[in-house]
Amino acid sequence: MKELLTYVAKNLVDDPDAVTVEQYDNNGETILELHVAQADMGKVIGRQGRIAKEIRTLVRSVGQRTGKRVFVEIAD
Repeated sequence: MKELLTYVAKNLVDDPDAVTVEQYDNNGETILELHVAQADMGKVIGRQGRIAKEIRTLVRSVGQRTGKRVFVEIAD
């Protein structure tokens, strides 16, 4: 799922080299923390958070297929 999030984020932003994803496992839950360049933050979040919501939905649905709980956080 880390690779999926990285792929989606790199295709949304202007500076794909600045995209990093950190993965943390906590009590059976996986937390993916997305870091992008400050100038690309708006492109990842979208108007009223619509793009961020869809990214979270996509990653969560893939996680459910594998039986894992996955959460996406977008870091400042």
